[in-house]
Amino acid sequence: MKVLLVGAGGVGEAITSVATKNDPDAEWLEGIIVCDYDLDRAKHVVSKIDDKRLIAERIDAGNQAEITALAKQYDTDFIMNACDPQFNMPIFDAAFETGAKYMDMAMSMSQRDAADPFGTVGLKLGDLQYEKHDQWVEKNNLALCGSGVEPGMINVFARYAADHLFDEIHELNVRDADNLEVEGLEIAFGFSIWTTIEECLNPPVIWEKERGWYVTEPFSEPEIFGFPEPVGDQEVINVEHEEVLMFPRYFADKGLKRATFKFGVPRDMRRVLKTLETLGLTGTQNVNVKGVSVSPRDVVAACAPNPAMIGDRMKGQLSAGVWVKGIKDGKERNVYIYQMVDNETCMKIYGSQAVLAQTAVGPVIMMELLSKGLWKGKGVLGPENFESTPFMERLPSYGFPSSMKEMESEYKKAADAKAFEKGFEHKSL
Repeated sequence: MKVLLVGAGGVGEAITSVATKNDPDAEWLEGIIVCDYDLDRAKHVVSKIDDKRLIAERIDAGNQAEITALAKQYDTDFIMNACDPQFNMPIFDAAFETGAKYMDMAMSMSQRDAADPFGTVGLKLGDLQYEKHDQWVEKNNLALCGSGVEPGMINVFARYAADHLFDEIHELNVRDADNLEVEGLEIAFGFSIWTTIEECLNPPVIWEKERGWYVTEPFSEPEIFGFPEPVGDQEVINVEHEEVLMFPRYFADKGLKRATFKFGVPRDMRRVLKTLETLGLTGTQNVNVKGVSVSPRDVVAACAPNPAMIGDRMKGQLSAGVWVKGIKDGKERNVYIYQMVDNETCMKIYGSQAVLAQTAVGPVIMMELLSKGLWKGKGVLGPENFESTPFMERLPSYGFPSSMKEMESEYKKAADAKAFEKGFEHKSL
């Protein structure tokens, strides 16, 4: 596989590092053309990793013709989108034009209803891509969308639960939080600042079988979720995220009744985000500042600490997982399938901080599976559309094993009693 990687920011660098360092002799990876609007940044990634399969190039992610030309120049068969979602459609359409397979980690952007943003569903995440599904099928090509950690790895966990742990799936509730701290910084963004603003301040979406998709206010419905230690109990709130738009498309006929996404956004961070919004600094439309046309959100992203540069000052762990409710053997079952990631370990193995490294490992595994023909498909699909076992088997070898926490339920009580009788404990994944 020859990959055109569009975007050499924090996640792009982490993808390059994971793809080359996990298995330096991997035959499935022929090469990566590391591209960025800032050529020096692309060159920095290539020189830092120092692998003969890497080439640096400049690219404008908003210019479809430029992406198409570069993909054809290097005869790439796979385009990996590691940019903010505002650039999704030019990259997505360039892949379609060239015939290269396509992957992204965040789907095409939503657009809130202008008249009733928190009561009426507008354009949803992924709608612009899903509406082109039939065209991709006709071209016998694949766009694997939403393939980071959330969405991405979490979708594979949900598919694993449906195939191996449950007879019926009733709820899929993504829950994510951390105990990360950055030395010397009161507020720091562990991921793309641009995308964090988009996710947290847009109307969150919830799906229920009887109601369909509906929206709520940002930061709504706070709850305390018991994450595995050392993250522990954390307050989480509704956030707009792709999984809620993806899960019902695959799991609705498997008994799914509800899908949610809640994230542990610290209260101080919420206040900062709301303040930025009040001041008009989260907008994406350009404004004139002393004769210079700039996007307020781009200015915030440029001035805030770079997520890729704070790893050596960051300490702690993060837990990303899906809380699944359903029926197994006639009994209610309730599990949290998750991945616990330690920042110090990520820095040691891949040279990337925990949020970026965890986001990168899923796409790399998926690229390997596609290259080897273990995952096959056509159209616009999500990771939940593919068999989960090959992905789950590879997580430990990449340094990111999964785990499972059996929550209190009828099934757990029965399993615990059976384990006690036989002298063993319920095993994790």
